[in-house]
Amino acid sequence: MMEEKQFNNLTCQDPLDRADFNAVEYINTLFPTEQSLANIDEVVNKIRLKIRRLDDNIRTVVRGQTNVGQDGRQALEEAQKAIQQLFGKIKDIKDKAEKSEQMVKEITRDIKQLDHAKRHLTTSITTLNHLHMLAGGVDSLEAMTRRRQYGEVANLLQGVVNVLEHFHKYMGIPQIRQLSERVKAAQNELGQQILADFEEAFPSQGTKRPGGPSNVLRDACLVANVLDPRIKQEIIKKFIKQHLSEYLVLFQENQDVAWLDKIDRRYAWIKRQLMDYEEKYGRMFPQEWCMTERIAVEFCHVTRTELAKIMRTRAKEIEVKLLLFAIQRTTNFEGLMAKRFSGCTLADGTVKKAELPPPSTNPFLEDETGTESDETVIEKGDIDRPKKPKAPDNPFHGIISKCFEPHLYVYIESQDKNLGELIDRFVADFKAQGPPKPNVDEGGAVLPSCADLFVYYKKCMVQCSQLSTGEPMIALTTIFQKYLREYAWKILSGNLPKTTSSSGGLTITSLLKEKEGSEVAKFTVEELCLICSILSTAEYCLATTQQLEEKLKEKVDASLMERINLTGEMDTFSIVISNSIQLLVQDLDAACDPALTAMSKMQWQNVEHVGDQSPYVTSVILHIKQNVPIIRDNLASTRKYFTQFCIKFGNSFIPKFINHLFKCKPISMVGAEQLLLDTHSLKMVLLDLPSIGSQVVRKAPASYTKIVVKGMTRAEMILKVVMAPHEPTVVFVDNYIKLLADCSTDTFQKILDMKGLKRSEQSSMLELFRQRLPAPPSGVENTSSMSLTAPTPEQESSRIRKLEKLIKKRL
Repeated sequence: MMEEKQFNNLTCQDPLDRADFNAVEYINTLFPTEQSLANIDEVVNKIRLKIRRLDDNIRTVVRGQTNVGQDGRQALEEAQKAIQQLFGKIKDIKDKAEKSEQMVKEITRDIKQLDHAKRHLTTSITTLNHLHMLAGGVDSLEAMTRRRQYGEVANLLQGVVNVLEHFHKYMGIPQIRQLSERVKAAQNELGQQILADFEEAFPSQGTKRPGGPSNVLRDACLVANVLDPRIKQEIIKKFIKQHLSEYLVLFQENQDVAWLDKIDRRYAWIKRQLMDYEEKYGRMFPQEWCMTERIAVEFCHVTRTELAKIMRTRAKEIEVKLLLFAIQRTTNFEGLMAKRFSGCTLADGTVKKAELPPPSTNPFLEDETGTESDETVIEKGDIDRPKKPKAPDNPFHGIISKCFEPHLYVYIESQDKNLGELIDRFVADFKAQGPPKPNVDEGGAVLPSCADLFVYYKKCMVQCSQLSTGEPMIALTTIFQKYLREYAWKILSGNLPKTTSSSGGLTITSLLKEKEGSEVAKFTVEELCLICSILSTAEYCLATTQQLEEKLKEKVDASLMERINLTGEMDTFSIVISNSIQLLVQDLDAACDPALTAMSKMQWQNVEHVGDQSPYVTSVILHIKQNVPIIRDNLASTRKYFTQFCIKFGNSFIPKFINHLFKCKPISMVGAEQLLLDTHSLKMVLLDLPSIGSQVVRKAPASYTKIVVKGMTRAEMILKVVMAPHEPTVVFVDNYIKLLADCSTDTFQKILDMKGLKRSEQSSMLELFRQRLPAPPSGVENTSSMSLTAPTPEQESSRIRKLEKLIKKRL
């Protein structure tokens, strides 16, 4: 209780216990007012009482601490005594543990000796047993070898070899070394004996063969599996050589059946021989030897060598049809080999593995025969379609057919000739049949000849990839490039209508009379459709050529992929597309030229009142309505090129319109108002140009709209500047800079000419214009939203308001 009381005293929040105690503040706290001084005696008594209590607490604590030192020394002495006793006990335990360990060692010493003896005795007994087995096995092996008991030898030899492996570390012992030498001698004797038996059964010279397999030879093959692998390889080599000896005689180079036209007989012969082997010798050789496949593979190597030799000798007699016939029959046989055999022997040292090309992933490759039924058009979307599942690799591909690769130049030359004739036929057919008929419903007619061309390309590509994936594919690609360029220039560019100066254009008189029937475009409807058809065909060829390049890269060897590049041919078709669009733009542009010429030759200073749109505007709109719907409908399948046509026409027509606008001089105020009305009408027509005459109204492309708004707004600003009074000149020049943001003195000179100012007036204004140029206004970018803010006379303001009302009424 006393300790708790002391703790409470130490942790209390009495102001007297604070380190920053202030006596004055404490007294002020006790006596905050004068009236509280009346209780001063009571407060003093309380403080005295508190002092007495503190004295008592201090006295009690001091008395309690007098015995602490003595008690601590006594507790330390007791702890030291306890530690000494504990140390003594630990030492006793350690001594007893050492005695126990010594006792255990003495007890187990004899047991360890017995364990070692047992282990050594077991090893000795096992070794003696192995030695007995080895000695008996060697004796039996030698006896069975002399009696040709190969069935028993096969099992015994394997066991002897396994037992002999246990004595490798004992080869220093003469008896063991002698037994090992006897085993090796028995193995050598077995090998020579088995080879002699096979030589006797299948002699290299002579044509007679035993009627059936021998059990002795079958067991001998089992023994060969245990002997040196060279024995097995020698047996296989001799048997296959003897089995194919008849083939080399029947199909010698000087025999008639050896030529390519009778190549089927070679494959028919090996099929019969394999069937004969299976029937007579199928059970003689172990199944893991794969003798049937080895015979077929060796036949393939021999055939490839023989065919290469005879084709070198008779190279001049090789024709395309004969070559393709031989290749087709050969690839069919290789495919049959892949179905019948696994190809496991191709990795064996006995048979050299043929170099295999990378597997084809081309979805256009349907069948290995490459028949004409495969001729389907390469559509634009083929590249996005899911590909056919990849066919399993053919390990036998090229094992024979590689010999034809040096002679594929005959095939390439033939394709060059055929493609040249095909292009000539396309040219003749186009001249005979004329341009294709308009096909508005399907968005323009693509020339059928382009589909025929790419169908033929596909057939050649698939066929050549079956023959070779090396240099012949590169040569074929070069041929493809040649005739893609010829098609682009002879069929497409060569048949584009020529731009010739004709008398079918408009005259000023016809424009002023506004006779629509006399206004004729330079190109006829058929010619416009032909241009659109050629443009669509070029676009199709461009997309399909890109696919062709990708498929060729898939077909060719990886090391040759970089040499396949059809970028130049794709650029050629892009040029055809650009020329076609330019022709369409020039035609419409030329049809509008007479109207613009008529506009520039009108007497605008004599115009007395503002009326409806002028005749030249009606003529321009008429030509636009005649040409644009035809072009749009025939380019429905290639909307992006129709958009390009609109953009190019806008970029061509609008600057030309502004140039003709500068030629309209001088212009009166009413004439300027009429021109402003005409300009606004043309602007609305141009904005609606992509959908003009169409039942389906589409929003014009933003890129095109931006060009029209920017160009025609400039034309409107020019006319507003012309309408503005030129007095005072400073205000006029500043308004010009604000509205047009054009720092060219030539443009400013043209504006002054349109206003009809004299040269003397122009010179002072030009000088002022040059002076005002260094500090242009900051808001010149948004000229389309600006209006004249300078003060103008009441009459001019009323005219502008009247013009704006007329435009709103028109809209």
